[in-house]
Amino acid sequence: MAMAGATCIAFSAILVRLADVPPSTAAFYRCLYALPPLALLAWWERHRFGPLGRRALRLSLVAGVFFMGDLVFWHHAIAAVGAGLATVLGNIQVVIVPLAAWALLREKPAGRTLASVPVVLFGVVLISGVIGAEAYGSSPALGVLYGVLTAITYAGFLLILREGSTDLRRPAGPLFYATLSAAIVTLPVGAGLGELELRPTWPEHGWLVLLALTSQVVGWLLIAAALPRLPAALTSVTLTLQPALSVVFAVILLDEDPSSVQLAGVAVIIGGVVLATAGRRSRPYTEAEQLRDVAQPGSAPALGAGGRRFESGRPD
Repeated sequence: MAMAGATCIAFSAILVRLADVPPSTAAFYRCLYALPPLALLAWWERHRFGPLGRRALRLSLVAGVFFMGDLVFWHHAIAAVGAGLATVLGNIQVVIVPLAAWALLREKPAGRTLASVPVVLFGVVLISGVIGAEAYGSSPALGVLYGVLTAITYAGFLLILREGSTDLRRPAGPLFYATLSAAIVTLPVGAGLGELELRPTWPEHGWLVLLALTSQVVGWLLIAAALPRLPAALTSVTLTLQPALSVVFAVILLDEDPSSVQLAGVAVIIGGVVLATAGRRSRPYTEAEQLRDVAQPGSAPALGAGGRRFESGRPD
């Protein structure tokens, strides 16, 4: 399930490129087309477990604002530096989330996480095109900036949603409200940027429907269900498949051609991700731990307590 989910979300940036619509338009319709299946799942959760709490609802709506920023920045990064490299850059949230939690929530990260920061930053520099020649992308440095902003806004999304989600049994409800909020907020933002096209066209919207169903719904649900039950070492290896596969798929399907220095940056960042996430737990969660901890919509793994919060992967 985890590998299938990672493969689904590895196609996210590929589908954004194939849709070939402005960044805000892709963000809006990706959310809009995901709402019907998420609404059905949220209704099932409500019928089985009762309504979502008011606090969880409010925080899910606020988290959706950050999710909107994450998608818009990420889609700009895809346009500037390519689908594969933009996906790798988005995964540096693995480092940003625990650092933000340390600063804002006084949750001190593990030594491995702190050690991974300079490793990941060096990989970002390699992708930016500052070192070496013939860097891939229309604007690699700008793409890196958008990629870092993607990771920051995604980290905000994860932290806020985690604060309002306390029940592993109902992952679809918070994701539905966050996705609804993101779709609504994208409308004025996209209009202000002059990037919003509200007239569906074919085949562009066929790619967007596929993006919404595979990444926003199926891919995320597979990963959210599988990873809380896996040992940490296997979790880290599985999740690094997503950015690695994105680069490979972009080369094969989109003829993207990152330079050797940029590919080295990809390897360095993935290595930093493994360093930051490996060794978190030596066994799968027990049933009691699964009910105690939180599987966050938007992050591939569970974001629970006791040092198990911050793993890699994004269902974008």
